[in-house]
Amino acid sequence: MKQLLLGNAAVARGLYEAGCQIISSYPGTPSTEITEEAAKFKEIYCEWAPNEKVAVETAFGAALAGKRAFAGMKHVGLNVAADPLYTASYAGVNAGFVVGVADDPGMHSSQNEQDSRHHAIASKIPMIEPSDSQESIDFIKLAYEMSEKFDTPVLFKMCTRIAHSQSIAETGERNEQPVKPYVKNIQKNVMTPANAIRKHPIVEQRNKDIAVWSESCGLNKVELCGSSKIGIITHSTSYQYVKEVFGDKVNVLKLGLVNPLPENMIRDFASKVEVLIVVEELDPIIEDFCRTLGLKNEIHGKDILPICGEFSQNLLRKNLKAYLPENQNISEEKAFNLNLELPVRPPIMCAGCPHRGIFYVLSKMKLNVMGDIGCYTLGAAAPLCAMDMNLCMGASVSSLHGWNKALPENEKNSVCVIGDSTFVHSGITGLATIAYNQSNSTVIVLDNSITGMTGHQQNPTTGKNLYGDPAGKVDLEALARAIGINRVVVVDPYDLAACEKVLKEELAVEEPSLIISRRPCALLKEVKPKPALFVNDDKCRSCKMCMKIGCPAISMKEGKAKIDATLCVGCGVCTQMCAFSAIS
Repeated sequence: MKQLLLGNAAVARGLYEAGCQIISSYPGTPSTEITEEAAKFKEIYCEWAPNEKVAVETAFGAALAGKRAFAGMKHVGLNVAADPLYTASYAGVNAGFVVGVADDPGMHSSQNEQDSRHHAIASKIPMIEPSDSQESIDFIKLAYEMSEKFDTPVLFKMCTRIAHSQSIAETGERNEQPVKPYVKNIQKNVMTPANAIRKHPIVEQRNKDIAVWSESCGLNKVELCGSSKIGIITHSTSYQYVKEVFGDKVNVLKLGLVNPLPENMIRDFASKVEVLIVVEELDPIIEDFCRTLGLKNEIHGKDILPICGEFSQNLLRKNLKAYLPENQNISEEKAFNLNLELPVRPPIMCAGCPHRGIFYVLSKMKLNVMGDIGCYTLGAAAPLCAMDMNLCMGASVSSLHGWNKALPENEKNSVCVIGDSTFVHSGITGLATIAYNQSNSTVIVLDNSITGMTGHQQNPTTGKNLYGDPAGKVDLEALARAIGINRVVVVDPYDLAACEKVLKEELAVEEPSLIISRRPCALLKEVKPKPALFVNDDKCRSCKMCMKIGCPAISMKEGKAKIDATLCVGCGVCTQMCAFSAIS
């Protein structure tokens, strides 16, 4: 049956059809929907793991037990998972084991533009990359066949545009897989140095065998145009841009297996053209490989295409038009200028966001704030500007410890903030080092009872699993005390006075402390908004104090504060800002 499928939904469908039985993932844009969609198939057990490392280890264990398994994450999550992944390359698999990773060129929801192909090369693991929803289904099934054929984990790379765009795909039936018997094999599966050193040559030979197989595996394809002397080598979403802009007017080698690369296929393709252009987003991995082959072609890549940011049809049309044959005219698409100065619309915390109150107090107290990854990173935006650093998941806690060890005199005016999901992901060990190595650090867990930034996924602190069923729940207060933090206090971020009082108290003490800023996300279905607030124009003195919290429901119109009743959830934070009782 043909369907219009989101790329991530197509991957999930492919997992279903391939007979995958176990999925463990950590939510991360643009990969999240793969696991959410897969959870709709009753034949597949799905779960959210505390972090990507745990997800990969869980999926590896399931594959070792004999069931096809999958772990999903975004590109920066692959960094967290790299430790088990690189060694899983040596150990190999029993049943098929696929790790899905979604890159984010353009950094739509990420802190870097990392190219995950480097991980494939460094870990010596094959990487497959689809260019549309149909290939997402077909290639994931091939990934499992490849995994079992070559005794290897397989990396399956998506990117934002393929993950979050829709195209027609034909779905099939599930190929139910028998459980592969587990046979104890210490030399294969126990990676002590003595065993691992014998596995390394096997991994090298495996990659040579895969490279030979790649020449005819069907993942790579050649599209020849008889009259053109231009050849484009491309992959993923770049292939779609090439086809949309140039149609069939150039020769194309489209790569679906991006590690290892098919040397003979590239040589043969290059022999049929004069000019070779490599179109790939981010790093010049394919281009650099082509340059090592000693090809006699004129080769272009990053000399005419950017190394930063996403590509687009217009970018290719502009940068590559000069390399087309003279008799092939690619017309410029007309652009229409509306001659309007549209206002900038930066991302902002939602109306009623529980993080807004605590960030206002942090800003008011002029504290140094080590930040972390989550929707609360928006606390760095104006007008709050209440964040000094943002690095990676969990880094706020460890960085605060290092900051305070380096500058003990700053202990009384420095804190860190971290979300509940992020804390479980990788903040616990940072808190442990604070307790163990005794810096007078004040850690604030922003507990909004959900994983907010990626779309309201459950996590180990919510008491519910991926399906919304009751699950084990981490008690943050008990956990902190078990680690060695004696001072643990819970505060309501809607109560500004209480937040300020608690912060002053905890910063004053000569020992580590944990503040839990606890209130559910205002967008959760079970959180019922209160009646919207309104401004009494007669009492409003136009002081603009209410604007300092950056609430999108509040604006100034004709010199008076106004509250948009369609946005306001009645949190009451702004009423605490107004000295004239104009908001009620």
